[in-house]
Amino acid sequence: MKAFLVLEDKTVLLGNSFGAEKSSSGEVVFSTAMTGYVEALTDPSYAGQILVLTYPLVGNYGVPNSSLFQSKKIQVSGLVVTCHSLNPSHHQSQKTLDVWLKENFVPGISGIDTRALTQKLCHHGTMLGKIIVGKDNPEFYDPNKENVVAKVSLKKPEFFQTKGNGKTVCLLDCGYKKAILNSFLQRGVSVWVIPWNYNPFEKKLSFQGIVISNGPGDPKMADESIQIAAFAIKNNLPTLGICLGSQILALAAGGKTFKLKFGHRSVNQPVKDLKTGHCFITSQNHEFAIDTETLPKGWHPWFVNLNDQTCEGIFSENQQFLGVQFHPEGHPGPEDTWWVFDEFVRKL
Repeated sequence: MKAFLVLEDKTVLLGNSFGAEKSSSGEVVFSTAMTGYVEALTDPSYAGQILVLTYPLVGNYGVPNSSLFQSKKIQVSGLVVTCHSLNPSHHQSQKTLDVWLKENFVPGISGIDTRALTQKLCHHGTMLGKIIVGKDNPEFYDPNKENVVAKVSLKKPEFFQTKGNGKTVCLLDCGYKKAILNSFLQRGVSVWVIPWNYNPFEKKLSFQGIVISNGPGDPKMADESIQIAAFAIKNNLPTLGICLGSQILALAAGGKTFKLKFGHRSVNQPVKDLKTGHCFITSQNHEFAIDTETLPKGWHPWFVNLNDQTCEGIFSENQQFLGVQFHPEGHPGPEDTWWVFDEFVRKL
């Protein structure tokens, strides 16, 4: 079937429908990663968004077992590609991208010049859009105007115990990737995964630190998560914020955030550690950033993006609170910054 990608500036692009034969709407964003579409599509940070992939061939290594997903399902509202493969080749492949999208009721559109589309988004900035298949023509949808975090977060706490150092952290689920959970379990740290608005202090859980996860949308919408982070700061409890979690930590400390023109979504973003001068290649997926000029006394920038000089991390003078705007766990992406987890675990 034919399909259309319609942008809010009235641009209309004609392509071919694959995946679920349905229409959808969301915020149109792009990723320049060459691989990792399985991890990207299951990353809850993409909830409410239509993802454009710049690499011209997508789906060529198929879809593996769900144990390698970053969440239980595909999170994007739609997928835009130039060409998708119906004949994948990989020893872990169990199905095609087309079949996987159908199973998750997510539409895709192919035959689009995604690199030209990305240049348009870079020039104009992120836009709302919709994939139209058949006669259904939904309204434009802006995920940043509602609390998308509440939609992707789990509904009740789950405990993951491991034989290790006897330490436990609470992972505040704002849309966490499974690789974050695994990063702590591999280091011998047990994990309480708790909903975005579940206060572990009031519930008197036993833990030594808090991790605020990645997630979708505007961080200011997750007001109860901000309150929990502020309580952790008040009680001087070691806290690590990752991606959206870093923004929530900054808001809890009294800082402010702002929306980037088109965000950082790739696996090759260079950042500089302002403490050591060392540089790292990182995996990123975020649309908002921290305004470092609004950080209160005692809080400092930790990392800076070498492409646009925006803040990529913060820390407190007492070293109890750390925030990184990138994904130290990778998946997809490099493993250059795994050491961030080690540094945090030492504080527990």
